[in-house]
Amino acid sequence: MTVRDPVSAPDVDGKPRRTTRRFPLFTRDTARPEGGGRAAAGDAPAPARQWPVLTVALLVGLGLLLTALDVFRWGTFLIGAALLVGAALRWAMSGVGMLAVRSRFTDIATYGVLGLTIALLALMVQPEPVLKLPFLQDILHFTVS
Repeated sequence: MTVRDPVSAPDVDGKPRRTTRRFPLFTRDTARPEGGGRAAAGDAPAPARQWPVLTVALLVGLGLLLTALDVFRWGTFLIGAALLVGAALRWAMSGVGMLAVRSRFTDIATYGVLGLTIALLALMVQPEPVLKLPFLQDILHFTVS
């Protein structure tokens, strides 16, 4: 018997055993991210089990619709706010279904930084920005002139 994958080579009883510390030649499975379990019981319908990611997706969709209807500032702000809601759900809940993509820290950091950046940029968009940061004006003049 020739074994191509020495990490999980079966013994006499067919159980995998480690014969070496090398990684397998082919990956057979991936680990679910922490918190990647269902957000509702297994007997609940699929939308109820995945309500966190559906909530974020619906908010982003509404933001895209507002942006398409020429309410650019508040549409993009809603997109950023949806990502911040995703970060808050990932932080507060142990099981968030498909909203969990990576480790908890990485998901929270990614959703939080992207959401905050999009929301702040939406508030600073010209003309007549809602949020004015003086140092950005200096940076703009420095790079243009």
